[in-house]
Formats: sequence, C-alpha cells, structure tokens
Amino acid sequence: MTQNPVTAVFDAQRTAIEQSQSMTHDALEAQKSSIAAFGDAIESSGALFESNAELTKGAVHAYFDALEASLPEEAAEFDEIRELVDEGFDSATEAQSQSLEAVVEAIEESEAAYDEFAASYAEVVDTSFDAYLEAHEQVEANVSEAAENVEEAAEEIDISA
Repeated sequence: MTQNPVTAVFDAQRTAIEQSQSMTHDALEAQKSSIAAFGDAIESSGALFESNAELTKGAVHAYFDALEASLPEEAAEFDEIRELVDEGFDSATEAQSQSLEAVVEAIEESEAAYDEFAASYAEVVDTSFDAYLEAHEQVEANVSEAAENVEEAAEEIDISA
C-alpha cells in the first residue's frame, strides 16, 4: 500500500484503538489486583485483632493483679473474674475470627467470580476490537485505493490544453 495523507490518519486511528484495547485489559487487571489486595488486608486485620485482644486481656489481668495486691490477703477472690475475662475475650476473638473468615471466603468467591467475568469480558473485548480493526483495515484499503485512483486520474488530465 502506498503512503498518502489518508494513511497517516488511519495509522493514528489504529494506534488509538489498540491503546483503548490495552487500557481495557489494564483496567481489568487493576480491578483483579484490588480485589486480591482487599482480601489480604481483611486477613491481616484478623491477626491485628487477635494481638489487640491479647494485649487488652493482659492489661485487664495486670489491673486485677495490682488491685489484688493492694487489698488485704483473701479480701477478694479474683480468679473467677479472671476466668470470666478470659472467656469473654476468647469468645469475642472466636466470633471475630469466624466473621473475618466468612468475609475472606466471600471475597475469595467474589474474586473467583470476577476472574471468570474478566476473562469472558476480555475475550469479548478482544473479539470486538479484532473485528473493528479488520473493518478499519478494509476501509483504509478502500480509501487508499480511491485516493490512488483519483491521483492517477488527475495525472491523466492534461490541464495545458
């Protein structure tokens, strides 16, 4: 195909179309990455919650130890209270862990569903862009041929007469 001013326009259009296709794929990958990162963040928060619960439980035990030490011997029995505190924290930690596990599982399921959607969508996008680019190439060929015909016809016309 010969180079003419119209060819440059078609080249620019084709480049823009290919960049749009690439940006669509990049957007799909970015979304996949953000879903995975969100799941990781939720999982990490579980460990943080457990550490915080242990720290708080330790602080409550230290408070009871200090309170018990400041009272006369056998003035109060704190063992049952400590057990209640431990049971409360253990129960809360278990409930939180189960909740986080359920959230992480839901995110993982969503991630898998999105991966399937993204693969299907990418296939449709690629098919559509490929079809459009094929049509674009055919239009370019037709316009280039018409431009060449006009150029040849113009060269045949003798304007000196």
